[in-house]
Amino acid sequence: MTVRQSIVFNGDLGSGKSTVSVEIAKRLGLRRVSVGDLYRQMAQERQMTALQLNLHAELDQAVDGYVDQLQRDIAASGESLVMDSRLAWHFFTDALKVHMITEPTEAARRVLARPSGPAESYTSLEEARAKLRERSESERSRFIVRYGVDKARLRNYDLVCDTTRANPEQVIQHVIDVYEGRLGADVLRAGQPLLLLDPTRVYPTEDVSTLRGLWDADAAAEAAGSGEEPEPLSIGYTGEYFFVVDGHRRLSAAVRAGLPMVPARLVAEVEEPVVGGISALDFFTAQARPGLIHDWEDAHGITLPLPEHALLGGGPVLAGEPGAGA
Repeated sequence: MTVRQSIVFNGDLGSGKSTVSVEIAKRLGLRRVSVGDLYRQMAQERQMTALQLNLHAELDQAVDGYVDQLQRDIAASGESLVMDSRLAWHFFTDALKVHMITEPTEAARRVLARPSGPAESYTSLEEARAKLRERSESERSRFIVRYGVDKARLRNYDLVCDTTRANPEQVIQHVIDVYEGRLGADVLRAGQPLLLLDPTRVYPTEDVSTLRGLWDADAAAEAAGSGEEPEPLSIGYTGEYFFVVDGHRRLSAAVRAGLPMVPARLVAEVEEPVVGGISALDFFTAQARPGLIHDWEDAHGITLPLPEHALLGGGPVLAGEPGAGA
């Protein structure tokens, strides 16, 4: 079993990075460093909000320069630690690079529920969601311009963990299992990121009527209680939406079993080809039609927001109509 030297966390605001990284550091007996705490302290000292500091940092390189050098020095020290930082994955080599995501409204709820300070406070769910998105996009733009890296690219990471419906203990245990080589080792050895996704947020690309045996009760029971590591789904990513390339039955079983996370491997993201030279974006646009999505929702009792292409692409294909499962 190969254990990497450090664990570095990056991800969405409100995804639970602080909670998870604090507890993992305790359990593994490692020092934890939080760049987010440092930025909030810097913002408070300048009488700014966290968003204002981000926007200021786009013009003043000294803000990032100080934090960057700190991270470079820590990475070069060889110390095993837990790092909570938007950019540590860029500076650390011998580390498990964890990217945490969550549904934007859920992230806003979490941020509103925690104690606020002068550097970070919101008056409503709508304001929190909008400000979190603006802050994240500010960081992304700054990192692309300053470092030539895109934090939204999933292949930057070893583990992508969707915490939307998972509780902290579930996330903590999964991260430790990956770190210690008990989960996802084959996927990581193949040079792919391991995805732990909320199955209720993954879009189908195949009609439910074509999935023979989909409703076998044994499949859901096995998904919920087998105790063995399930075969990962094959997943595409548009930059906003996750969709199944292979593994609809396993995804269905995970949804019906109420699992908060399901393992997957990344086949293609954004402009990368899925099959036959077709990009992830184009494949999703062609396959994820409104009627197909609605049928999947009805069959599983879930709600998937209609992607923009489905909203703008004309009338939906209704269940049972010609072409609905083509």
